[in-house]
Amino acid sequence: MPETTPPVFLVDELPGVERAVLEGEEARHAATVRRIRAGERLVLSDGDGGLADCVVDDVRTGRDAALTLIVERRRTEPPPRVRVTVAQALAKGDRGELAVELATEAGADAVLPWRAARSIARWDDGPRGAKALSRWQNTARAAAKQARRSRVPRVGPPVDTAALAETVRGAAAAFVLEATAERRLPEVDLPADGELVLVVGPEGGIAEEELAALTAAGAVPVRLGPTVLRTSTAAAVALGALGALTSRWS
Repeated sequence: MPETTPPVFLVDELPGVERAVLEGEEARHAATVRRIRAGERLVLSDGDGGLADCVVDDVRTGRDAALTLIVERRRTEPPPRVRVTVAQALAKGDRGELAVELATEAGADAVLPWRAARSIARWDDGPRGAKALSRWQNTARAAAKQARRSRVPRVGPPVDTAALAETVRGAAAAFVLEATAERRLPEVDLPADGELVLVVGPEGGIAEEELAALTAAGAVPVRLGPTVLRTSTAAAVALGALGALTSRWS
């Protein structure tokens, strides 16, 4: 099936002139992997809502790949009125990265890695933890490009339950996805604007003391449906529901 929208490439800053050059890793990906040629269209994004619609004027391939671009239009997409932060419990293997990928494609505005009590994966504060965080950040970046998003979700440093509870207190609303919750997501009151925190537990479930701490901070336990979802898919499913239930998809 042919693509209906031009591919997106990330840059540190949008060009302020009518002609620009895309270089570095993004240019190598465009020229070698996607095989973009002169006359085709692409979009430059600063990852923070700024976009530039471009036509490719010339392509240089190889290690020093570069695309010369004609900038037709610059625009800015406003952030959604309801911004969703996904507090994602650390998961074993590549399930954490899969959760970030799916949540980004579904529209998450930020991802907060959560060191839940029952998380099998453990991120230390040294090089290994930094490497794991970098993988999540790179996953969000790649998924945002794939989804043609104008904003790349920020993936912050990991937090414990106490810090997550503070984030919940400062949000307009917060929901804990819990398969045994009495209320379903469509049955709760959703904010018209502000930050909404969506808490996703680990495969082993959220510990009782963690659930108590989060509900004391103002979070509401909710369930999505009659089935139990994996930690890697729960946020994406919930984001789809929130897109329809709020103004996010308007």
